[in-house]
Amino acid sequence: MELDPLTVGLIGMGGLLVLVLLGVRVVFAASAVGLIGLVVLLGWGPGAGLAGTIPHSKSVSYTLSVLPMFILIGYLAFHAGITAAAFDAARKWFGWVPGGLAVATVLATAGFAAVSGASTSTAAVFARIAIPEMLRYNYDRRLAAGVVAAGGTLASLIPPSAILIIYAIIVEESVGKLLLAGFIPGMISALIYVALIIGRAKLNPKLGPPVGGFTWGDRMRSLPGISPIIAVVLVIFGGIYFGWSTPTEAGAVGAFVVFCMAMARGMGWAKLKDALLETATLTVMIFSIIWGVLVFVRFLGFAQLPEAFAAWIVALPLPPFAIIIMILLGYTILGMFMDAIGMLLLTLPVVYPAVMALGYDSVWFGIIVVKMAEICLVTPPIGLNCYVVNGVRPDIPLQDVFRGIWPFFLADVATVGLFIAYPELITWLPNLMTN
Repeated sequence: MELDPLTVGLIGMGGLLVLVLLGVRVVFAASAVGLIGLVVLLGWGPGAGLAGTIPHSKSVSYTLSVLPMFILIGYLAFHAGITAAAFDAARKWFGWVPGGLAVATVLATAGFAAVSGASTSTAAVFARIAIPEMLRYNYDRRLAAGVVAAGGTLASLIPPSAILIIYAIIVEESVGKLLLAGFIPGMISALIYVALIIGRAKLNPKLGPPVGGFTWGDRMRSLPGISPIIAVVLVIFGGIYFGWSTPTEAGAVGAFVVFCMAMARGMGWAKLKDALLETATLTVMIFSIIWGVLVFVRFLGFAQLPEAFAAWIVALPLPPFAIIIMILLGYTILGMFMDAIGMLLLTLPVVYPAVMALGYDSVWFGIIVVKMAEICLVTPPIGLNCYVVNGVRPDIPLQDVFRGIWPFFLADVATVGLFIAYPELITWLPNLMTN
């Protein structure tokens, strides 16, 4: 019996979910299901030929070339010691408030997020730098682990963000607009974390005592250490906002600026080599996931599943607000079992047309979805950032890490509600660029 394309698409979606839940890596599961689906729909020659052209056609995409530039900025900053300098400056300026070292960790991760688009690497770096300092001042270890895991997620939203770029590539939205749109929501997320920490530390001073003893001279001397971060922010945001450069060009200039400052700080060949190799490794991993998933996306297109799902969503007897909440709840559940990049790559081809049919703004939805991806980075059982913190600090049990992130999880849920209620917080800055 010959199956219609829509039925083949539904079977493919089900098969993919089964493979992912069984532990098959997204890149292999998606590419295998996509290839088989294309062969079933088009025949062996056309289907296999179409699947084979995708890696090359997407590798030469100008938009995709921005990813390695932003990844390189982050690794150069880390190996040049800029990360430690950011935490040192934040500690000296804000250590005196209740929960000061935890506050400093959030602000330093936000600063590092401005030169790094990878959440897990941010969590790994600050697990080495910030947790020992907090434990030395008798901070609650759950708070110490939780703030690092949660703070690492800010790299998903604060540009340059790899996930924002992947969203832009899939839905064919402007990378520049999305990068600008992520800045204010990222800062708001960081400030909500700060308010949460201060409030908890005031109610229970044993969670995180303030740290003093720093003079104004100490604080002023710490500022040159964060100059590379400020320079990169100005180069990237200034270039994109004023139209002086494309995101890829801004990323290349930003990488050059960090490279020059890293060499001026005495970064040797060994650390430069590590930065380049780690950049190449992460770039290849992300590109491989994109290639595999885009084979699957092409299969969904031939199966006409996105159009059918969009028509079904629009026909539901529910207001658009209720539907968008249901979609976000679905992301919350799916994120418990998948990594953020894979989750977005697999769902957006189907979900995005439906959301656009409901009349929502593409840039607004991108920031909301990436914020949901942040939440998924700290929710069990996957919670990659929690595993990273535990891997760096095995003396802190994984269950303590997960317990430590729950207040931040609730804060993130409230933040998503804020962005839904006031979409102008997301759309204001990118709209200025187009006016």
